[in-house]
Amino acid sequence: MADILVLNAGSSSLKWRLFRSGEPADGGIVERIGEPSGAVADHGAAVHQVLDRLGGVDAVGHRIVHGGTRFQAPVVVDDEVLSAIRALSELAPLHNPVGVAGIEAARHAIPGVPQVAVFDTAYHATLPEAAATYALDREVAQRYGIRRYGFHGISVGWVAAGTAALLGRPLAELNLVVLHLGNGASATAVAGGRSVDTSMGLTPLEGLVMGTRTGDLDPAVAFHLGRAGLDLAGIEDVYLHRSGLAGLCADNDMRRVIDRCSAGDPAARLALDVYCHRIRKYVGAYHAVLGRLDAITFTAGVGEHSAVVRARCLAGLEPLGIAVDRARNEAGDPARIVSPDGSRVAVCVVPTDEERAIADEVARLLRA
Repeated sequence: MADILVLNAGSSSLKWRLFRSGEPADGGIVERIGEPSGAVADHGAAVHQVLDRLGGVDAVGHRIVHGGTRFQAPVVVDDEVLSAIRALSELAPLHNPVGVAGIEAARHAIPGVPQVAVFDTAYHATLPEAAATYALDREVAQRYGIRRYGFHGISVGWVAAGTAALLGRPLAELNLVVLHLGNGASATAVAGGRSVDTSMGLTPLEGLVMGTRTGDLDPAVAFHLGRAGLDLAGIEDVYLHRSGLAGLCADNDMRRVIDRCSAGDPAARLALDVYCHRIRKYVGAYHAVLGRLDAITFTAGVGEHSAVVRARCLAGLEPLGIAVDRARNEAGDPARIVSPDGSRVAVCVVPTDEERAIADEVARLLRA
């Protein structure tokens, strides 16, 4: 399989990379899709723009956020698969619809070329029932498919393998906490390469504080807001678009939040404190779930680039054998260990590469 195009659709962006014989050959991002200031009307048009530039490809891999319980491995897309992915959009309303749009556009533009869906939820198919099950009426949960699915799995799988390589140890021997900190954020407990707990749940809304999403929240907040007059669409809008860092300090760019915090802005300081407190709590919880913790790995935009966040969210965990070396944390290679020599728990930074992970999955599936 010579040329594999990978499409990674976000809510208003389309990242793409071309892999030729397994190596990256081209790539880019189409931004502000559908926005007044953007040059592209929708994700379909963005896909056509990319394909016009490239000409022909041999296969296309698509990142699909939610695969439910049906899709636990990559799959070649046909009409039935596409319909099933579309039906799962109610569980990932920000992500699955744009993934579907990307698949439809690529199928239309290059008919006959294999389209492969790779699912973020698939990595978490190994979750034990105790971790995947909500304490909800069983009949209701089964009828509506309510359980913990987990997300960022493509990234977590790549980063877990990268952590093992960095430490020079077999992945099968390692217990890890992977912190994927971008505009969306999650924590995953990984035992021997298998996901055993993860912070995102039925949807990518649960868990850590994110750029615009609430993360963990008392379920009764929705009842309270409903009684106060907000309808379901309004509550969903608050949870998804007007919460997280943006809700706390009107800014979802961590770099600006830290700059404002340094300048003494109380709203930014609170936002950063809440963000780091939530991460610290999950690290402690997953240490307990795993029993033995070998490494904590930071990845994605904030995780890879914010020394402040890495230091603050692990501060005070020294009794657990977790510490950050200031000099190593603030400078060094993209993939590196930032904990002091001899630490019981290694603290690592490993860049994620979802597109390359997807390309590898596409090549593996089409070789089979």
